[in-house]
This record gives sequence, C-alpha cells and structure tokens, in this order.
Amino acid sequence: MNLSVVDRHSTGQTDPGLVRQYNQDSFYLDPEGRFYVVADGMGGHAGGEEASQIAVERIKGHLSSHWESDLTSPDLLKNALLDANEGILADQATHPERRDMGTTAVVIVFRHDGAWRAHVGDSRLYRFRDASLEQVTEDHTWVARALKMGDIDPVQAKIHPWRHVLFQCLGRQDLNFVEVESLDAKKGDMFLLCSDGLTEEVPDDLIGETLGQGGACDQMALQLIEEAKNAGGSDNITIVLVNLSGNEGAIS
Repeated sequence: MNLSVVDRHSTGQTDPGLVRQYNQDSFYLDPEGRFYVVADGMGGHAGGEEASQIAVERIKGHLSSHWESDLTSPDLLKNALLDANEGILADQATHPERRDMGTTAVVIVFRHDGAWRAHVGDSRLYRFRDASLEQVTEDHTWVARALKMGDIDPVQAKIHPWRHVLFQCLGRQDLNFVEVESLDAKKGDMFLLCSDGLTEEVPDDLIGETLGQGGACDQMALQLIEEAKNAGGSDNITIVLVNLSGNEGAIS
C-alpha cells in the first residue's frame, strides 16, 4: 500500500513525572506527517535538556532540507542522526560544563521509498496492530545485550542496577553505527515512540490494553502518561502516537 495516501493522525505529549523538577525529553511531529522524533537527554538538567533539543532540531533540519534529495531513506536517516551527534559534540566543545551530556533518539519517516525507522539508545518504537503490541526497536543497553546473550533472565533484567547503562547514544565521539531498518507499516497500524519514563513504569501488556481501548490519539497519550505517573513517575515521560488508520479514533 502507498502510505502517502493514508491519513496520519498524531500527537506528542511530555511530562516531567513526579520526581524530577525538570524535563530532559524532547519530541517533534512534522506538520506534514513525514517524520516523527523522540529524544531523551542525559547529563544533568542543563546538559540533558540541551542534548535532546539539539538532537531534535538537527534531525528535523536535516530531514527537512534533504527530503527531496536523491538520497535513499536509510542514508537520509543515518546522516540525520550523525548530524545530530556532531551538533551535540560541537556544543560540548564550546560548553565544557556539558561535556558529559548525551541523548537517545528514535525516529520514523514515511517517504517515497516506504516507511523507515532509526534509533540510538533506549527510547523505543512499538507497533500496535490487530490488537497486539510489538516492540520494534531493541534497546542499546548493557542489560538488553546481556538478556539477548542469555547471561541474565527477564526477571533479572527488570531490576538489574545496570539496566539504564547505554552502550550507544548521541553525543559520543565513538558513535560509528546508526541502526536504520525498514518499517513494516500498513493502514490500521498505530506507532508509539516513547522515552523510558513510560516503559520503566508501565508494562507492555498495559500499554497494549490502553491503545486497544481506542479513542483520540491525545486521549490515549495522556492516559499512558497518567498510568506512568500512577506507577511512580520516576522519570520524564514522553509519548508520540502515530495512527495510520485514516480515521481518528479507529485503530483497526
């Protein structure tokens, strides 16, 4: 199916949560429905906030300015995230007090050559299809890697003290790989991009249950944020929902 003719309803919502006084998350919804971004900064109040904002602005700027180029979407996405990395490194060089800042990023695009996704870090992309929620991205964390290798089990992964330790993020000189993959997308799908402030507090089955109840994107996003806060709200919570149904409130 040509996704360019499928209506896309979307929303973006962010909340500092119940513990932190500041919000280091950023997001962007392209008004033309071409691409969507979530970034979760780290490195203290000023550093994390600056890193996520730089990432979103550089990704948005790069995608917009090269959208009509002959670049394939994988190359376009990869270049956009590498450009964001360079922007953060440049800021670190001129502001040594922010030298430890970095950010995750998860991006999806809908272009002439299909749907694509890219991510760095542990902000996630989910697909909700036929009343089933599936995690599309794989966290770039020590724990996710150990779980995949069989060194720990899912119960240990949930409580492991290293579960937030990233082996890849934007804002690092040694970033030499950006994961870009085609995205299986069709009419009726809903995509959720989110920071770990949601997934640390709300299990996947409850996220799927909430999306399965239907309703407007805004309402579902706000409900997910409330569920994260009710479970503790220990981190910033950011949600972007993209509904490919072509009918706001209908998801199948």
